[in-house]
Amino acid sequence: IRAGDTILLRLPTGDIKSCKLEADSMVNLGKFGSFLADELVSQPYGLTYEVVNKTISVIPPPAVQELEDTDATNELINDGQFVQPLTGAEIEALKQSGVHATEIIRKQIEMHANYSLKTEYSKDKYKKRKAAKYSKSFTTVQPTLFNVCEYWFTKDQTRILGMRIDTLSQMMNLGNVRPGGRYIAVDEASGMVVSALLERLGGNGRLISICDVDSPPAYPVMTQMNFPKELTADVLTSLNWATADETYTPLVLSAEPESGSYGSEKHKARLLKRKTASDALFNLREELFSGEFEGLFVASVYDPLSILGKLFSYLGGSASVVVYSPHLQVMSDLHATLRTDPRYLAPSISESWLRQYQVLPGRTHPMMTTSGGGGYLLHAIKVYV
Repeated sequence: IRAGDTILLRLPTGDIKSCKLEADSMVNLGKFGSFLADELVSQPYGLTYEVVNKTISVIPPPAVQELEDTDATNELINDGQFVQPLTGAEIEALKQSGVHATEIIRKQIEMHANYSLKTEYSKDKYKKRKAAKYSKSFTTVQPTLFNVCEYWFTKDQTRILGMRIDTLSQMMNLGNVRPGGRYIAVDEASGMVVSALLERLGGNGRLISICDVDSPPAYPVMTQMNFPKELTADVLTSLNWATADETYTPLVLSAEPESGSYGSEKHKARLLKRKTASDALFNLREELFSGEFEGLFVASVYDPLSILGKLFSYLGGSASVVVYSPHLQVMSDLHATLRTDPRYLAPSISESWLRQYQVLPGRTHPMMTTSGGGGYLLHAIKVYV
């Protein structure tokens, strides 16, 4: 963990919190406490910490225990009002007095009328549920692409167009993304697709992002990925839709003043900066128009057929076209159109399906709840006709 990084913290409730580690700043976790950000710097990811008096200490990982179930069942348990005599006010008083969470849980277990009737599995679940409620701890989670995608999918699916990590991985696989490749991306999923492409390229290759803003787009997902500059500086660049059009004529700026002389050094530096930006835009447009890119990735709310019409000519032979949409009808209409176009080879639609499993000794089973869907993918290959 480095100072200035954006990291993920898993709270006892299972929720993930994102925070930026600024030097000499406090990290506030709400009811779970606060601590100085500098205490996490230079520490490895994956450790669990306990928050005590605005300081943190590492909690050793618990040993995996085999639970030996008995003949007890939960059918005779009555979880009524008086099963737990320890009231909320008494629990709050214990917390205010500084009693440790384990001691509060122990008192609850001792005073629970039906605890002894529970199965061993039920007892274990009860302890974990109470620990999630009272313990002031957190676990650092490395902001890998998988974890960041899971974070955004849980927090706000609309920001990433409902894209799941399994769908994103299929996009990269269908596009055959590899270091040294040259790709075009239209990413309106908060930078999720661009981040995945940059991670695959590893600082070697070229990625042009087409967007609808004049300045380089601010991708929140890229901020969380903590990419070093050497991974993006010579790889990622962007054009807006106007400058990506060959019929558009950008304004050519000169470094020479109209009056023939510079008014000041600041005036000269400003003109040189504008000239440099103008030349960079001209060179980037020439690079795009020269074509022969190896893949086009689209995750946009705009009509995908119009996007392909604008950018398809810049792809080379056998280049992959991968389009994502959370809506089936959009993909179905696109698929029907591409099937009649001889420039697209074998257009196909796929829908990913994912179900998580609980993996514990003697208790491995699929989770009872799952996401409704991860969107739809269309894949095709460009051929010359």
